Parts: sequence; C-alpha cells; structure tokens
Amino acid sequence: MEKTEMIFGTRAVMEAIRGKREIEKIFVQAGLNNDLIKELIQTAKANGVPFTFVPQQKLNRLTSKNHQGVVCLLSSIQYANLENIVDKAYAEGREPFLLIVDRVTDVRNFGALARTAECAGLDAIILGDAGNAPISGDAMKTSAGALSYIPVCRVKDMRKTIQFLKENGIQIVACTEKGSQSLYELNLNSPLALILGSEEDGISPQLLKDADHLAKIPMKGKISSLNVSVAAGVSIYEAIRQKNNYK
Repeated sequence: MEKTEMIFGTRAVMEAIRGKREIEKIFVQAGLNNDLIKELIQTAKANGVPFTFVPQQKLNRLTSKNHQGVVCLLSSIQYANLENIVDKAYAEGREPFLLIVDRVTDVRNFGALARTAECAGLDAIILGDAGNAPISGDAMKTSAGALSYIPVCRVKDMRKTIQFLKENGIQIVACTEKGSQSLYELNLNSPLALILGSEEDGISPQLLKDADHLAKIPMKGKISSLNVSVAAGVSIYEAIRQKNNYK
C-alpha cells in the first residue's frame, strides 16, 4: 500500500474527517475506549465515514509507525451522489444503466469491473460502505484509469438503495448461478442495474430477494461459475446488445 493512501493517529484522522477528505475506511484498535477514541467514533458516525474495530496486529501490519490505535485509508476517488446520477441520466433523455457491486474484495477484480463498466458507458458503480475492496492506487492501476472517469457511489444501506432505484423505474437484475432464467432470455432493454456478487459466496441472500430477476449465464463446462469480472463483462455487453438492437 502506498504511504500517500494512509494516515494514522487519532487526532490526524479526526482532522481528515472534519476536513472532508475522501476516506475509504477507518480501522480502530479493538478494546480502546478513551475520550479521544470516543470523539473519533462520534465524528465518523456524524460524517457517515465507515469504521471497523480490529485487533492491534492488523494495525501493526498496515504501518510500523505509532498509529495510536487508529489507521485511516484514504480513497483514490471522490464518491458521487447516486440520486444526482439517476436524475442526470433521465434529464439527458437516457435510461440509467448502473452496476451494483456486492462485496467484491479482490482489488484486481474490482479494477477490471470498473474498466468494463467505463468502456461500456455505464452511468455509475454502486458500492456498499463495507465489505468491498478498497479503492486504492492498485485499484486505479488495475482499472487502467477507468476509476478516474466513471462515477462511484458509496451507499450505507444497499436494500434502501435498491428500493430507491425501483421507485425510479430501474429494473434490478442479479447475475447469479442461482437464477432460473438465462440472461439471454431476459428483456434488458430498460433502465437497468446489474448486481454482481462476492468471489466467495456470490450475491447476498437479501439482495437476491430484492432483485426483480435472477439471471444466470449458461454454462456447458464442468465449472459452474465465472470469475466475477468476466461475468460482469458478459452481462453488461448482453444488455448493450439488446439496448442497441445488435443482432
């Protein structure tokens, strides 16, 4: 991890929050409960900054400096407002096309997803505020710079976000091997959000329930699933084929 992506120390991290730095996540040493730590947690909560409690050993692996029990990862991008993204697409006479990324933890996979989404002209990528790969310099590099161009929206409650999208006429399609419909049988020529899930266990069960459709990519080999970035490419470009009436 590059040093420029990290700050540490309780007061320094609080000033970063108050200074509106774009923060990926704050790691706080489990068991610390002094007044400064309490103030830091309150400040993070008030500003919607994600934080998590971790063992001291994790912090020591992140930095050898005197971290005082707090390490902050800075984001390499400025997060976008989802409502503005959706409103802009409709105002321009376009159907919103979005990618929801659910707990993809590998930086290279996330960078590849972003690269495909940007090349395909999607409006934005939507992430939950926990459980995803950090948007670091490595992610920027793997995306071939795509993360400098495609908006990324970080949301606190993914279920509420999906409900917001539905209320705005956007069809939610979960791309999963658990689907009963083939991706190629669905009508994707509409305002659309595709959900792609974790490398380990796919899309969260609750998001599967919230989706309008569960779509699978037909498989003929002995392995039952594709790499998530490959599945995203197949799904995104099938939607583009339909939207552009390609034969």
